[in-house]
Amino acid sequence: MAANRRNGVGASEPGLAGLLAASRGHPRTVLPTVASVVTTVAALYFGREVFLPIAVALLLTFAIAPVVSWLKRLGVPRVAAVIASVAGAFAALSLFSFIVATQVSDLAQNIPVYQINILTKVRALKENGLGGGIISRLGGVIERVGQEIDRQEPQLPSAAEQPKRDPIPVEVVSHEKPLEVLQNLIGPLISPLSSAGLVIIVVIFMLMEREDLRDRFIRLVGYGDLHRTTQALQDAGKRVGQYLLMQLVVNAIYAVPITIGLWVLGIPNALLWGLLALALRFVPYIGPIVGALLPLFLALAVAPGWSLLLWTAALFIVVELVTGNVIEPWLYGSHTGLSPLAIIVAAIFWTWLWGPIGLVLSTPLTVCLVVLGRHVPQFEFLDVLFGNQPVLEPHARLYQRLLAGDPEEATDHAEEMLEDKYLFEFYGKVAIPALLLGEQDRERGVMDEVQRRQVAESAMTLVANLDDSAQQEAGEEEDQEAAKAAEGQPAEKKPEDSSGGADEEEIDLPDGLGIAVLCAGGRGELDDAAAAMLAQVLEVQGAETTRASFAGLEPSAIQRLDLSAVDCVAIGFLNRQSAQHARFMVRRLKRIKPKLRVGIVFWSEVGNADEAAAAELAGTLNADFVAFGMVDAVTGALSRKAAVALKPAPRRRQPARRKQLQAAE
Repeated sequence: MAANRRNGVGASEPGLAGLLAASRGHPRTVLPTVASVVTTVAALYFGREVFLPIAVALLLTFAIAPVVSWLKRLGVPRVAAVIASVAGAFAALSLFSFIVATQVSDLAQNIPVYQINILTKVRALKENGLGGGIISRLGGVIERVGQEIDRQEPQLPSAAEQPKRDPIPVEVVSHEKPLEVLQNLIGPLISPLSSAGLVIIVVIFMLMEREDLRDRFIRLVGYGDLHRTTQALQDAGKRVGQYLLMQLVVNAIYAVPITIGLWVLGIPNALLWGLLALALRFVPYIGPIVGALLPLFLALAVAPGWSLLLWTAALFIVVELVTGNVIEPWLYGSHTGLSPLAIIVAAIFWTWLWGPIGLVLSTPLTVCLVVLGRHVPQFEFLDVLFGNQPVLEPHARLYQRLLAGDPEEATDHAEEMLEDKYLFEFYGKVAIPALLLGEQDRERGVMDEVQRRQVAESAMTLVANLDDSAQQEAGEEEDQEAAKAAEGQPAEKKPEDSSGGADEEEIDLPDGLGIAVLCAGGRGELDDAAAAMLAQVLEVQGAETTRASFAGLEPSAIQRLDLSAVDCVAIGFLNRQSAQHARFMVRRLKRIKPKLRVGIVFWSEVGNADEAAAAELAGTLNADFVAFGMVDAVTGALSRKAAVALKPAPRRRQPARRKQLQAAE
């Protein structure tokens, strides 16, 4: 019984972090000390005059480098390609800045004209019954403040007695030299021009010496692991460069309809708001909101009614929805490698650190930090804090939810995985390893009885919640198998492991129709939960299953088991040190029903790595099969082979004294 399905989720997810890291052998993530964090932030803040141009130059280098490479492939010399690319980029930035400055100056001159409409709307709100509310209170505060400002100080008595004189006209004559006038005009421009010139020079030298800088970086941080460091540099260059260029294209596509729409609606300085929307949209989530606030305020000010405000808001909402849900996924999928919360926190942090320029640079700078943390072990905490990839492996994540007594969230994660995985894959690769973590904690003595029962109960609730998914999967497989049979084609095989590529090993789970299996836990509640998972997978394969608790296999209760209609009993142990106990269970069950097939499952994460060893262990235990994973357990339980006969117990040698007494009799 089989069907096609996309290969799985979580096969290539990152290693275990935090308290559960030891279960997979991954090192614990080391966070930096408070002193190092404070020192770094202080250096960035007080040295922003130095670091800000370097950061801007670095990001521009990432953005311009693909253009330089393209020109070089066309045969343009390196120096000419660098100069042409840098000149074009800064010419575009200069034109952008000039247009914005011109539009802002024009807007400032027209602001007093708009205050009449704002006052009209405030009066309309007061007339509509809001006079006793917050608007009335704010109006009263403003009025009292204005009266206090306009109140004149009382004049001295002596001043009233003096005779009034006509004011003497005064003419102010400027004696500034032409050089001083020129200095007053150029002085405010020196700082931004010098910063821009510094950025241009740094960008040119970074592009000219790109290979040398790469080699120096490798020698500094990654000489002992050239493969990892080279991969980090390639990942950073590709991720940041592609993000900046594609985001520029997306933002331009976003800004054009915004500009045209504002112009059609009659919003003043529509070009200014379009350019600001283009720049601010480099900051995801909050950038478009900030870019829409000023046009909305202006729509409130330029028209006496409310319709213009509503049309302007509708324009921004529609364009943002189309851009975010159609344009971005079509072009590049909007992947930055950052979590949504990290983007917002990064925007707040870099804005506080470097002002408005830090807001625009926040996302690409944080992307660089995440790439660094993903490939350099010393900075792994950056990827853990800001990356969008799960920091816990799926089985550890599931165990954490079970340990917290939250089976509903565990069910949500399971159903998400089952969109791409089969049920037996989820149980074998995620759920059983999660229970193995619980068994390890029990052996170490860090899990008390209450916690053990809570984990087991949560796991049983998870199995019950997945009944609908199991029935749906069973129905899909039956339909596809019937379709294949009607076409005369063999059923397709299920993928054993979603982590492989095109050549991954495939398996075919047997059909369980007509086979009745009893699934039981070996020695505890966690074993019972694992047995319930096995039973559900067997039901998907068409078998009839019943479940028994570990308490039902105790010597005092095993005789009460109804085995008349059972073809096979599968007993699972999460503890590998239970071979002797398993052997006794096999003997007891086979004494009750000699033709009963009895299998032992010692759960592990790797499955049957050595089939010969499993067969040898089965012979030792007198079991019909021994399995170590879900696939082998299902295959053994649904096998139609004859039961292995119970071997006679070895006769113990009688003491010599007893032999003498028997001979004398």
